[in-house]
Amino acid sequence: MINQLLKPLVIASGVLFSLHCSQVLAVNVGDQAPAFKLPRLETQGDIQLKSYRGKVVYVDFWASWCGPCRLSLPVLNTLRKKYRKQGFEVIAINLDEEKEDAMDFLKEFPVAYPTARDVKGTTPEKYGLRGMPTAYLIDRQGNINLIHEGFKKSDSQALSTHIATLLKQ
Repeated sequence: MINQLLKPLVIASGVLFSLHCSQVLAVNVGDQAPAFKLPRLETQGDIQLKSYRGKVVYVDFWASWCGPCRLSLPVLNTLRKKYRKQGFEVIAINLDEEKEDAMDFLKEFPVAYPTARDVKGTTPEKYGLRGMPTAYLIDRQGNINLIHEGFKKSDSQALSTHIATLLKQ
C-alpha cells in the first residue's frame, strides 16, 4: 500500500529533477556558445564553431521529421545569401537517426550553407535544446544573442532585422 502511494511521488520528483537539470544545462542569451566539432552531412570533413569566430552565426538544429523545418531551411538559405558578404553564416545541425532521411530532405529543400550531423545528440544536450527547430544566433564574440524556438514564415523579417543589427556591431 505504501509503495503504491509513493510511486506517483517518486515519478513526479524524477520529472521535476529532469526539468531542473535541463534548465541548468540550457544556455541563455548572453552565454558563450558551447563549442562543437561535428562531421559534415553532405561532404567529408568537420564543422567547428570556433572556425566561425568573428562572424555572426545562426546555429540551427533541424530534422527531416520537423514540419517547421520545411519553412525555416529555405528562409535561412535566403538570409545567408543576403548577409554572407557582411560576415553572416548559417550552420545547420541535423539530428536524424538515419543519414538517408536527412539527405532526402535536403534533396527536397536544398541549402547552400554548411550542414553537420550529430547522431550522438551531444550538441543539442550542451545547448539545452527543448524543441525543433531551435536556433541560436551567435554574435562575433561567440556569445548567444538570440534563441529562436520554432519557425513560421512571419519570423523571417524579425530575424533579418536582428541579423542586420548584429552585423553592424
